[in-house]
Amino acid sequence: MNHNLSFAKVIILNESVAEVIVGQGIEVSLEMSEEYNDFLAEKFPNNFAVLINKINDYDFSFEAKLNMASHENLKAIAVITYDKEGTKSVEDIAAMRQLDGWNLKVFDGLNLGRQDGLNWLENELLAAT
Repeated sequence: MNHNLSFAKVIILNESVAEVIVGQGIEVSLEMSEEYNDFLAEKFPNNFAVLINKINDYDFSFEAKLNMASHENLKAIAVITYDKEGTKSVEDIAAMRQLDGWNLKVFDGLNLGRQDGLNWLENELLAAT
């Protein structure tokens, strides 16, 4: 089931996993990250995971970097990247949020990473129950 936020498409893959595709050239603001957080909290009252498909080039405001993915029920984040710049931006944000203890793993989209990411998320959710 697809849902369009003001800056991204969210695809509900099953009762505990959502795929997120942010639009090309977007700078995700604090308001956008709050819209995203509210949407996920509404859709997933229990443990869940997200698959971030970084097929587009986008960035985050400093405030959004500090606010996003702050759900107590968020158990795992798989990020599918397609180039070195995408991987580096994910690593930079993860380092900034290291104290939050994100369970995050990056997968290479050019080497069937999406399926590997989904498999990893399902295993992480099973381990969290």
